[in-house]
Amino acid sequence: MSYNSFGRVFRFTTWGESHGPAIGAVVDGCPPGLPLTEGDIQPWLDKRRPGTSRFTTQRQEPDQVRILSGVFEGKTTGTPISLMIENVDQRSKDYSEVAQAYRPGHADYAYDAKYGFRDYRGGGRSSARETASRVAAGAVARLVIPQVEITAYVSEIGGDAIDPANFDAAQIGANPFFCPDPAAALRWEKLVDAARKDGSSLGAVVECIATGVPAGWGAPLYAKLDSELAAAAMSINAVKGVEIGDGFAAARLRGEENADPMRPGNGPQPVFLANHAGGIAGGIATGQPIRLRVAFKPTSSILIPVPTIDREGHAAEIRTKGRHDPCVGIRGVPVVEAMVALVLADQALLHRAQCG
Repeated sequence: MSYNSFGRVFRFTTWGESHGPAIGAVVDGCPPGLPLTEGDIQPWLDKRRPGTSRFTTQRQEPDQVRILSGVFEGKTTGTPISLMIENVDQRSKDYSEVAQAYRPGHADYAYDAKYGFRDYRGGGRSSARETASRVAAGAVARLVIPQVEITAYVSEIGGDAIDPANFDAAQIGANPFFCPDPAAALRWEKLVDAARKDGSSLGAVVECIATGVPAGWGAPLYAKLDSELAAAAMSINAVKGVEIGDGFAAARLRGEENADPMRPGNGPQPVFLANHAGGIAGGIATGQPIRLRVAFKPTSSILIPVPTIDREGHAAEIRTKGRHDPCVGIRGVPVVEAMVALVLADQALLHRAQCG
């Protein structure tokens, strides 16, 4: 089986390949009557769009979205919403070598092992191009949860992390790295430039915070809010790790250090003195900000020759031509935001269905 859909009540399916005529998403389960136009979706796609700086792939895609169904007179109808984004700047000839040999670190061999056949042009479905469809679907999800604010940013590139003391949210949209620390952004310019000029790539960590999530969203055990968020983030191309709250750092704390102490607040909602759990306890939101960290590996498509094998199993060497992100985690910021929005919209509707 191939799974191209995500969600339970608010569900979306992505379709299309990197070098096909178009990519897109079908969103099902969206409540009716929500105002929705292409202008509500486009700003989020523009955040992810390639070719906006020298630190991203130079593929020139306008990523203009079209709504094909599910909206009438500017409002959602409750029927499936079909979204389409045309591909206009493919250069499939750059991938002639990839047709015969596998790129180490990429999904080439794995796709061949599963299907016995693959679309080698830009990686097909395994390309980060697919994530534009998620961002479009995530824009619809945000309409379902207007009380929630979701903000992601890059906190680390190539092992160089931001200084929390320099955190300035206003800086996130003011530089090409979605970086809240202007000093780190200046350092990253040199880091990413050096990797790009070497024909290599760098990894990154994206942090995401969702505020305004009411206490109670989520479910015990098999639909835990944190497990759904982790699955959503891990489904993003190039993601290799997810932490909720303190994540692995919690394993190095004592019980009293890891606890999130509570004091009386106004009414039944307590005042929390810490948030090591990342806003989730027992799989259910506590009302605190939800925090997660997402680790992106270095882009696998690089110009440096790497040992590999061809489709017949013979030793070979490959360098990947074409236009690729020297740090794919940079454009991962709007994708992480979108996946968090999609999960929270689904959980909001699940909570309403059970608890009213």
